[in-house]
Amino acid sequence: MTQIFNFSAGPAMLPAPVMQKAQREFINWNEQGCSVMEMSHRSKQYIGVAEKATADLKQLLNVPDNYKILFMHGGGRGQFSAVPLNLSGQGASADFLVTGSWSKGAVAEANNFLDTNIIADNLAGQRTSVPSQSEWQLNDNAAYFHYCPNETVEGVEIDWIPNTGKVPIVADMSSNILSKKIDINDYGLIYAGAQKNIGPSGLTVVIVREDLIGNARLQTPNIMNYDVIKKHDSMYNTPPTFAWYLAGLVFEWLLESGGIESIEKHNAEKSKLLYECIDDNDFYSNKVELQYRSRMNVPFHLADPTLDSMFLRESEDAGLKALKGHRIVGGMRASIYNAMPIEGVKTLVEFMHDFAKKYG
Repeated sequence: MTQIFNFSAGPAMLPAPVMQKAQREFINWNEQGCSVMEMSHRSKQYIGVAEKATADLKQLLNVPDNYKILFMHGGGRGQFSAVPLNLSGQGASADFLVTGSWSKGAVAEANNFLDTNIIADNLAGQRTSVPSQSEWQLNDNAAYFHYCPNETVEGVEIDWIPNTGKVPIVADMSSNILSKKIDINDYGLIYAGAQKNIGPSGLTVVIVREDLIGNARLQTPNIMNYDVIKKHDSMYNTPPTFAWYLAGLVFEWLLESGGIESIEKHNAEKSKLLYECIDDNDFYSNKVELQYRSRMNVPFHLADPTLDSMFLRESEDAGLKALKGHRIVGGMRASIYNAMPIEGVKTLVEFMHDFAKKYG
């Protein structure tokens, strides 16, 4: 059987060792005679699973003691509502940097709760860059500043921290959390849907500074209220237990693999290999400015778009799955999150070279 490499943007592939361990433990976890997904989330055994996952994530990201890690429902879109409900207060406004589809979505949802100040918007152009901060119209009295450091659809990544003064930074890191070293102190709040670099879909991680908790609007549903979730140790209601358990296995895998420093080098090597293939052959192109190219999501186009369907069909036959680009930008997209091994990228590059020779 041809080895399969899954380049899906999400839900994305999970590390093979994690899947293998979960398979071994699926029916009889820790000699309990049942699956971890069948255990009460209130049991001593499962609380141990949750506490270890939290501690491992804290270690991986060096989360300071004045931040709280929450495991929540609703994905990134749920946080589009939860953030303004928890951080804005009545009648407040917030600043938004729009660099792609996901930051645009955050603005659309936040409009239901507060005044949104779009400080810069690159969607009117070619979705391939980020406006210079000198062009931004920041509000010193904003409740928070929101941006998406890695836009999954457009393949645009911001590798620097915006300067917002005393205004807390909120970052949607759904697609690049755990892929590189960051300083948590630079942010007021980070949120991430799990289904790209953390685990399966259904779980959302929120890392929030303690002083930003406790000021939610009265109409905030309890399931979205950071203070309520904090006080119940992320178990206000039944959490997505199996997703939390699998996320814990991913955190273990990262620690055993050398932590964030090691995976960052691994990701740099993978993206360099793929971008070099694209840049060295006129048959392919990537339109994103060099300094904003994503290391997680690599969109590319064929010089002859009539060959797109052929490329997708033959790549699928070669065991290279989910390479079709998002409908907004077209072309192809290879998502190479933490779990994608270097062998997968090498196999893709070899296929791309052969395809270009065959049809170029």
